[in-house]
Amino acid sequence: MIENRFSKLLGEKQMDKRDIVKLTGLDSHTVLKIYKNQTKGIDFATLDKLCFALDCTPNDLFRYVPDSAAANPLCID
Repeated sequence: MIENRFSKLLGEKQMDKRDIVKLTGLDSHTVLKIYKNQTKGIDFATLDKLCFALDCTPNDLFRYVPDSAAANPLCID
């Protein structure tokens, strides 16, 4: 699964969602949905703006975390 680390990264950088809105020009609802992990996807332009504002890479914002084999019904032994 993909872990959304946006809220953690904001905390680490001592920033607020309002700071991101000001720096990026993104809609506050968009930022809030990403913050609350309520999105099904993210546009590359949005990702680019977030990375610029947070001085990070997409890998800092989102991380791949493998599901365990027991929890993954598609895993074949």
